[in-house]
Order: sequence, then C-alpha cells, then structure tokens
Amino acid sequence: MIDTNILSQFSLFNELPENLLKEIAAISKEISAKQGDFVFREGEKADKLHFLLNGSIALRVKLTSRPDSVTVSFVSSPFQSFGWSGVVPPYHYTSSAECEEDSNLLIIPSEPFMKLLEQNPESGFKVMQRITVIIADRLRNSRQALLKTI
Repeated sequence: MIDTNILSQFSLFNELPENLLKEIAAISKEISAKQGDFVFREGEKADKLHFLLNGSIALRVKLTSRPDSVTVSFVSSPFQSFGWSGVVPPYHYTSSAECEEDSNLLIIPSEPFMKLLEQNPESGFKVMQRITVIIADRLRNSRQALLKTI
C-alpha cells in the first residue's frame, strides 16, 4: 500500500485529513511503465486517475488535419497528476498519455475515489477545485500547442 506521506505530496491531496489519505491509499496501486508504453489512449473509457512518481509522460492529441499527434503537455515532475477525465463526465480520455521514459505511476480507480469524496464533501470540494485548476492548465497548454501547429 502506498504511504500517506507520499500521497500528501501531491497537490491534489494537500492538507487532506489523515483518515481520508489512508482510505485513498487503500484503493491506490503503484505500477511501472516502460518508455514508449501508453498509459491510456485518447477516446478510451476513463476509469482511473494517474499520478507521476517519477519519469516523464507526454500528453498527445490527434488532429484531423495532421497525420501525427501533437504533444500538448508533459508530465515530468514527480507528484503531478494526469488523467483527470476519470472523474469528469463523459469519462473518456481527451488525450493519449505515452511514457517518454521509464516511469512509476500511482493509479487510483475513479469509482471508489469519487465515493470517498462524496462521503467527505469538504475534502471532496477541495479536490475537485484542484482538478479544475489542472483542467484549466491543460486547456491553456493545449491551446498554445495547437496554435503553434497552424
């Protein structure tokens, strides 16, 4: 099981009560992925949140006007999260996440995670506010990356 001290280093979980961190840790798992592996692909059903422990992940989107995908963001600093689509309807990934190097990730399944947030509404509100910041940041990055392709 993941240590709650590690969980608390993620901005998404900053200042959450220890008992909630323990419950999140209980549903979390750590995985390894190799360079070139896809963590998820654009359009797939999103049922997990992903968190970088170490390594580097490129977030890429497909454009109908180009044969190649466009990199819209990198997740390369420890304790960053990605795959927010797992907690936002319609629950489909809006980009593909490909390992730029061997990486270790923390994975949290969305359904039990959302139940924990519902059972802890004050903390759940804080977490969802932080997710909106991530979404806004990714939207800005995507817009800038896409404007460079024009």
